[in-house]
Amino acid sequence: MRALRWVLIVLAALLVVVPGGLTAYYWIGQWRAAAAQDPLEAFYTPPDPVTGRPGDVVRSEPAPEWNVPGATAQRILYVTEGVGGVLRVAGGTVWVPDRPAPGPRRVVAWAHGTVGLGPECAPSRNPSLMPTMSAWVGQMAAKGWVVTATDYQGLGTPPPYSYLVGRAEVRDVVNSVRAARSLPGAQAGAEWAVYGFSQGGHSALWTGHLAAELAPELHLVAVAAVSPAAPLAVILDQQWDTGVAWAIGPEVMVSWPAWSPGLTAGSLVSPVGQRVTMSQALDCATAAALFGIARQEAGQRYFTQNPGDTPGWDSALRAETPGPLPGDLPVLVPIGTADDVVLASSIAYLQKQWCRAGSDLTMDWLGGVNHLKANQVAAPAVVQWLTDRFAGRRSHRNCGQAPPVAAYRPGS
Repeated sequence: MRALRWVLIVLAALLVVVPGGLTAYYWIGQWRAAAAQDPLEAFYTPPDPVTGRPGDVVRSEPAPEWNVPGATAQRILYVTEGVGGVLRVAGGTVWVPDRPAPGPRRVVAWAHGTVGLGPECAPSRNPSLMPTMSAWVGQMAAKGWVVTATDYQGLGTPPPYSYLVGRAEVRDVVNSVRAARSLPGAQAGAEWAVYGFSQGGHSALWTGHLAAELAPELHLVAVAAVSPAAPLAVILDQQWDTGVAWAIGPEVMVSWPAWSPGLTAGSLVSPVGQRVTMSQALDCATAAALFGIARQEAGQRYFTQNPGDTPGWDSALRAETPGPLPGDLPVLVPIGTADDVVLASSIAYLQKQWCRAGSDLTMDWLGGVNHLKANQVAAPAVVQWLTDRFAGRRSHRNCGQAPPVAAYRPGS
């Protein structure tokens, strides 16, 4: 870790002292990424105007780079809803098992974590993400399930963006299930589950609240949320003055005002933060994290104060925080005790609140696992847990077990 810290300090020095060479290296990478995306532009360009119903497939095509053993992938562009119910489009990927199905297939809707807002960051446009997904997608395909994975609106398609905007992301998730059901040969049924990680865990928990209202024709049986960015005010209270703020803050700042027009950055974001907000938000996750940590090590801060203590933003954080799910909807929350983004104490706080409210919550504490590794470690257990839920078996609520870490306490 000490060696990594010195590498980041050197990178920070380059950012401050000799930005020209680093900027050239960065823009060469951006140029290469853009060149790889050019052939996909026509597919992701929405019709003008967007017409149809939420869930309608605008276009689809084979995506062999996403195939897994036992399942064939298709890239889709489908209709969803934006601000005020305006029809928009979102991209995504659907995996359909190769073997015939005796009847309607179960569906799992995947909600991905933070990837960055640039077009090349959209998962369906970035097959380099496949190694982190192929194992569990293949396991689900072997069980005969259809897997659908939204990019979220504005990601890979024209903005506005919807990062951590629950009411937008839920629509994208729900409509990705409708889109999968309309694909010829998919045989996707009405019974489904949602599975998300990090940002996608936030989406998954909000889906548990809103899915029945938005899509009464579908039957959501379970919610799995790995390392969910759910208690937003708590997470920001712990992370607003750390390097994590550079990875999350810019995407929030370019997304939330479009959905809540009264919000402005104002003096909440530092001068250097304001200068680089858009570029930092558009960078894909790895580059954004490296640049953010380097700036933090150089003594630069993104926020000037805790957003949770700022009028307007405090209420927005509360509004975007999903409350406890009802007791008739099983929810699984795996989290690593060494998570360095969604700190384990924040999820211990969530466990306490949700158990008190009567949620059917199963916690899976992953000892010594950090944020980046959490989903890969948790995935096999998630697949088995979803198998039991689809089979109608009762979940094992474990609220009586104390978490292995102390819960966050406000003001601590």
